[in-house]
Amino acid sequence: MQLTILPNGLRVASRQMPGLETAAVGLYADAGARHEPARLNGIAHLFEHMVFKGAGGRSAREISETIEDVGGELNAATDRDGTSFSASVMAEHVPLGVEMIADLVQRPLFAAADLEREKEVVLQELGEARDTPSDIIFDDLWSAAFDDQPLGRSVLGDEDSIEAIGLDDLHEWRRARYRAGSLALVAAGRVEHEALVALARAHFAELPAGTIDDPAPARFTGGTRVSRMSSEQAHLTLAFPAPSQRDPGYFAARLFADAVGGGMSSRLFQQVREDRGLAYSVYASLQPYSDTGIFYAYAATARRESASAAQLIEDVIAKAAEDVTQRELDRVRTQSRAALLMSMESPWGQAHYVARQLSVWSRLVEPSEVVAALDAVTLDAVRAAGAAMLAGPRARATIGFPAVRAA
Repeated sequence: MQLTILPNGLRVASRQMPGLETAAVGLYADAGARHEPARLNGIAHLFEHMVFKGAGGRSAREISETIEDVGGELNAATDRDGTSFSASVMAEHVPLGVEMIADLVQRPLFAAADLEREKEVVLQELGEARDTPSDIIFDDLWSAAFDDQPLGRSVLGDEDSIEAIGLDDLHEWRRARYRAGSLALVAAGRVEHEALVALARAHFAELPAGTIDDPAPARFTGGTRVSRMSSEQAHLTLAFPAPSQRDPGYFAARLFADAVGGGMSSRLFQQVREDRGLAYSVYASLQPYSDTGIFYAYAATARRESASAAQLIEDVIAKAAEDVTQRELDRVRTQSRAALLMSMESPWGQAHYVARQLSVWSRLVEPSEVVAALDAVTLDAVRAAGAAMLAGPRARATIGFPAVRAA
């Protein structure tokens, strides 16, 4: 891995992958839903949509045709903690990918008619999410876990906040959030680092220097959200506060979550699905952020079995904090190591990994360092991490659930 920082603060990182003919390049911005003011909730996601309506003198159609004429793909994604714009191309077309990404974030058209149409598209996306219980329940869970905080708001926003967004807001969002010091241009695959740096100098020199402020620290409050929407099944989630990715206890907590519900051999899958047949879909996971984290479990079950499933999930998690075994730890450690290394066998996986490490640690972190951190986790540390998370407040969200105990 190689890293160069331009005079304006833009980080340019690359990872060469010998033998490939393709490359992935992406611009990663600390501009996600948790950075938004409440009245403009959803603007990060709408901004991502709007730049594809026209940028750098190309129309929406010309943007699509230009990248697809060379067999490439241009995409973007918005999450609570950031937004990314990426291109997957044959290696000789990396310059075009960088140029198009630069146009999207620096020279968007932002026409009034396009904004009104794209608001309708986002509202349809919001409606589709609300019609899918297994999607919307996580917005409910995050809202309960981080009550009345930016981290608890939906990435999509709501009808009122989307309607409130105007062209001036989009321009101000770009000006305020897309500053060079808070951006990273990352490429992986068949790429030459110095060539990538030259492209960055050519296309991103006009970015304003400086960094953006960190978001307000999040606090896991806990709480309950209950939805009575029509659903064939009952959907239930349970969450606890977890370490941030910078916390020394992060890897122990992550391995605890994997042992509880990270695969077919996990306790939740074996006991809830295989032994009792109470759910088809059941799992647990840990989502870290820069300043906090959330450990959560999810299940979809028949309404008549929902109370039994909910109680069993709580029992399984509590028991694991007491007696997770060395064999379970060894298994999930091996699974985690394999998942990391497998994900990095593609240019996109490498680019995403490098960008994530830059965002968290502000430096390049070799995969061997992550593997070493995983190997250093002891059984006592995993049990202690589980107990610490379960000792905190709880958040709960349900859909189609007949009865809910107070959190």
